[in-house]
Amino acid sequence: MGRAQRRKQENRLRRLEEVKAAAQRRAGRRRKLATRTAALVVVAVAALFLILQVATDDETSVAVDTTGAPVLDAAEGTVADVRTEDGPSGVGAAPAGCPAPDGSDGPRLDFDGPPPMCIDPAAGYTAVFHTSEGEMRFELTPADTPQTVNNFVTLARWGYYDGTLLFRTDPSIDIIQGGSPHTNSPSDPGPGYTIPDEPPFAPDPDTGRPVGPYRYQPGQLVMARSAGFDSGGAQFFITTGPNAALLDSQGVYVVFGTTDAAGLEVARSIMDLHVATGNMGGAPSRDVVVYSITVE
Repeated sequence: MGRAQRRKQENRLRRLEEVKAAAQRRAGRRRKLATRTAALVVVAVAALFLILQVATDDETSVAVDTTGAPVLDAAEGTVADVRTEDGPSGVGAAPAGCPAPDGSDGPRLDFDGPPPMCIDPAAGYTAVFHTSEGEMRFELTPADTPQTVNNFVTLARWGYYDGTLLFRTDPSIDIIQGGSPHTNSPSDPGPGYTIPDEPPFAPDPDTGRPVGPYRYQPGQLVMARSAGFDSGGAQFFITTGPNAALLDSQGVYVVFGTTDAAGLEVARSIMDLHVATGNMGGAPSRDVVVYSITVE
């Protein structure tokens, strides 16, 4: 084989090797690309699965709470039959014409008429008196005296009683009286309305005055009133001892709550401050302030 022919053959073999090497490089690139593509597909599928799972979980948590009760739909901004202790008016809201349950709408002292029904008579309510002499808690009786309890709770949530005095103590009938924000006295004009007797009272056949069924013992929260029918408004008294039973012959002071032993102890400590004055028996020797009455 001549030199020219050998060179030609060597060049041919070299070109074949170069072509083979180039083909191998291309195949390698294709394999790497395919691997990366597959990895990206796997990542994308996994991410999509996670997104769908989170979305499903979010939809479930928005639709119901752990008890299965309907809750606020965050996406739509609507409420599906959400009820509060005070009625079907939305979370934290109060029925029309009623104060906010947290007392944020007050203070308000004067009204055009009795309040609408702002409580649920089937629910339980506790009135907590925060006073300068200590705390008294009264379990209210909405099932038995719904209008009286509703009136008291509504006034308390309007801040009607905030900063008032327990202005009267009378050991002859063992009562402490309060609920007069305008004058801190029995002559207070009241909220601008009166409420019905519960139950409706019959007139005494001899005097024509109302006669009621109530009997009195220590630790009661009682509605004050004037002499006529349906004459309660806002003033109240707290019974502290056995002499309250002297009011049994009338029985017209509506009992709408009772306190526990701790509350009665505070009430009796207030009675111990009594000094005789010309103001319907007497008053505490120092101001006893009702800072607020909150309702639970």
